[in-house]
Amino acid sequence: MKTRKSVIAALNKIEEITIITMFSIMVIVIFAQVIMRYVFNNSLYWSEELGKFLFVWISWLGISLGEREGEHIKITMLTDRLSFKKAHVFNIISSLTVLVICLITFYFSSSLVMSQWTTKYAGIHISISWGYLAVAVGTGLMSIRSVAAIMKSFKTIKEGPSETEGEVALQEEMNIEKGGEA
Repeated sequence: MKTRKSVIAALNKIEEITIITMFSIMVIVIFAQVIMRYVFNNSLYWSEELGKFLFVWISWLGISLGEREGEHIKITMLTDRLSFKKAHVFNIISSLTVLVICLITFYFSSSLVMSQWTTKYAGIHISISWGYLAVAVGTGLMSIRSVAAIMKSFKTIKEGPSETEGEVALQEEMNIEKGGEA
């Protein structure tokens, strides 16, 4: 159990550092391109392509980070009206659906990585497969996060609602009764 938590913590740290590093490089490269173009009347032929490449990687790694932080958009109109147990069953179904979509996308993106290995980007002179690899890595990480969400929902159903969740639900009900928003 402790080993699994340390592996997940390491994965989280690597993911965060990678996204921050890629974002920093993207901003620097695009800023340099703007300076080159408007100040020196010259341009870096590779900067736009590298910026797009990094943006794709940031986006696909970000889906896993969004799942980890619980920041993905969810329509909770139905689950908010369900009992604790039924709401978590719906969360499991939702996570299973996401998992299936991620696994299918992972499979096809892996095929693209293999088939495009010899084709290169014109500006940055690396294989196009590196761009498609972002999709495979992102959906692979998202699959891991979805499995973790499913396991957490099963555990929560088994243990029942915690006192904190009950207090939050009670506070939301009190706000609604007072005419406020939940």
